Amino acid sequence: MTLDSVKHAEQTPETELPWAELGLKENEYAQIREILGRRPTGAELAMYSVMWSEHCSYKSSKVHLKQFGDKAPASDAMLVGIGEQAGVVDVGQGYAVTFKVESHNHPSYVEPYQGAATGIGGIVRDIIAMGARPVAVMDPLRFGAADHPDTKRVLPGVVAGIGGYGNCLGLPNIGGEVVFDDCYQGNPLVNALCVGVMKHEDIHLAKAAGVGNKVILYGARTGGDGIGGASILASETFDSSKPSKRPAVQVGDPFQEKLLIECTLEAFAEDLVVGIQDLGAAGLSCATSELASNGTGGMRVELDDVPLRDSTLSPEEILMSESQERMCAVVEPGKVDKFLAICEKWDVIATVIGEVTDGDRLEIFWHGEQIVDVPPRTVAHDGPVYERPMARPEWLDALQADDASKLARAADGDELRGQVLKLVASPNQADKSWITSQYDRFVLGNTVLSQPEDSGMIRIDDETGLGVAISTDGNGRYAKLDPYQGAQLALAESYRNVAATGAKPLAITDCLNFPSPEDPAGMWQFAEACKGLADGCLELGTPVTGGNVSLYNQTGDAAIHPTPVVGVLGVIDDVARRTPMAFAEEGQLLYLLGDTREEFGGSAWSDVIHGHLGGQPPAVDLERERLLGEILISASRDGMIDAAHDLSDGGLIQAVVESCLKGGHGARLVLPDGLDATTFLFSESQGRAVVAVPRSEELRFTDMCGARGLPATRIGVVDGDAVELQGQFSLPLSELRSVWEATIPALFG
Repeated sequence: MTLDSVKHAEQTPETELPWAELGLKENEYAQIREILGRRPTGAELAMYSVMWSEHCSYKSSKVHLKQFGDKAPASDAMLVGIGEQAGVVDVGQGYAVTFKVESHNHPSYVEPYQGAATGIGGIVRDIIAMGARPVAVMDPLRFGAADHPDTKRVLPGVVAGIGGYGNCLGLPNIGGEVVFDDCYQGNPLVNALCVGVMKHEDIHLAKAAGVGNKVILYGARTGGDGIGGASILASETFDSSKPSKRPAVQVGDPFQEKLLIECTLEAFAEDLVVGIQDLGAAGLSCATSELASNGTGGMRVELDDVPLRDSTLSPEEILMSESQERMCAVVEPGKVDKFLAICEKWDVIATVIGEVTDGDRLEIFWHGEQIVDVPPRTVAHDGPVYERPMARPEWLDALQADDASKLARAADGDELRGQVLKLVASPNQADKSWITSQYDRFVLGNTVLSQPEDSGMIRIDDETGLGVAISTDGNGRYAKLDPYQGAQLALAESYRNVAATGAKPLAITDCLNFPSPEDPAGMWQFAEACKGLADGCLELGTPVTGGNVSLYNQTGDAAIHPTPVVGVLGVIDDVARRTPMAFAEEGQLLYLLGDTREEFGGSAWSDVIHGHLGGQPPAVDLERERLLGEILISASRDGMIDAAHDLSDGGLIQAVVESCLKGGHGARLVLPDGLDATTFLFSESQGRAVVAVPRSEELRFTDMCGARGLPATRIGVVDGDAVELQGQFSLPLSELRSVWEATIPALFG
């Protein structure tokens, strides 16, 4: 094999290279030539192609993501923000929490088990690279129609991959979502979140500082799986005419990852690491260029020293491989032996592959030849930036004008009863235990709340009870109707879910799942969602700590609904004071907090009962969300409520049914004055929650709501073994449970 060395590249400017096949545009290839002052070598071309991919470079989204920094609210809690491998927030008592959500959408469609499994593995490595011990994972998921044959292929594989990898790591899966919609048929969304805990002094960053410091690659051997995997898969639309991407999907080994976690944390504890980088998308291309770019000098790497699973790999393939369970550490020469000894103790392969230099170049050698000589920042950070054409979709006016409030209402109590049963049994509202039972939710012994609670909650400190709550939410139907409001509604719901458990929301992470950026309508949706989320975070005081953008989620002309998924993290001083969702005691008084209006645009009722999507999504009032959150947190802390459940998909009746089934007690509801039964039961007005108040606390609770200006309407009592709307219908819990639990097993069991 003849290698394209740097010297040879200088001497042969006319040589054609396969830049287009690697996903680069003509202008991008020209930009690379301009940066280098010559044509690139094959290895350099490989590095630029993966690092300048949409997935790694954010070249179409950077100009819009800047708002998250420009509009960031002041926050005493923020310790590490956007730009690092994961954000870090202060949660008190010397503890810091790092959390992040990322996508593994395209690989999970091609190979559901490995795509989802390695999505978990990748996000866990981001967390340990910050210096934290991972303590929990979550999985916001979107699939096509629940009864579609291909959903029966994709969903079981994805769920098995998440459960198999996470369970083997010994990490509880404490929350997430499962949503079905036709728009995700060819592009399921597999987002993965991990949260980790550390002390403030244990925070580590990705940088290669200190001339002479050694670069150590440790973990699994590098193989042919995942060559250009996430970086290429996530940077183009699917098209049946293109070759199979199956070889590009990474293959995970959770047992190797578990060893990697323990090895890394021990190296941190021994103060052996100057800088560290996980090998995820773009593999060694990313790790070497980002470490060098973030450091104070250059880097020299000997590619021959990289441990391989396949000796036939070319240097380009080694640089592009996204083989899993690998990390890169920068270590002082005097500490290398101790670092390698710790790796040997944990049976982790570790090799010195390079060192930090006093130059400003990333230089890589193979078989004695120099094959890479680049300014590292041009690879890692200074790639192309596009201001893509944007245009409000032509179809949006007609869609918004198709008002859902004009849909037919139930004529009588019997019809209402039937609609409640149909809603509760629909795939999106039905019990997800068939899925979540495949995940270990309680391993490590610190899980306080998990599915189907509004938020997952983890205890951080055994003595004080300090804990954190995390929720992820996103409603693509709302965002299709109005992406600006849709992003704020995702933020509001996740914020509300955290507050409903008694935790104070602190910060967010996001996974922005959108169609092709080359479609002006899709780009407009993305820009509007970014603006909405940035404006919302500023108003709520919850800074964005980091996240992920996933574009090209469409097959041909079939695009997904814009789906911004927002994860909110909150802190609770004592998890013993948490508020669960279950109505657990007869005689508790049920109060509806907030205002209910005729808001059905994008609602579960309009979808399930009428097969309709149109109109305006529910109005957003973030000041009301903040007030509701403060009331829920205060009531939880002071023992004024026994249960709380936020109102979102399916409205009041869905929340009441879920809380009744969870607690094993029924509820007698009374229709408030001024509301018709359909609006009362199914409206998805925001800024609302239903709470169960002990009779002894009713006056204190209502006085607090009144003094703060939050509407609180008594709507019933926990009682009996049925959900009853007085004068309209009664539904035995046994009947509700039967239809609620039957749907998902019937589809996938």
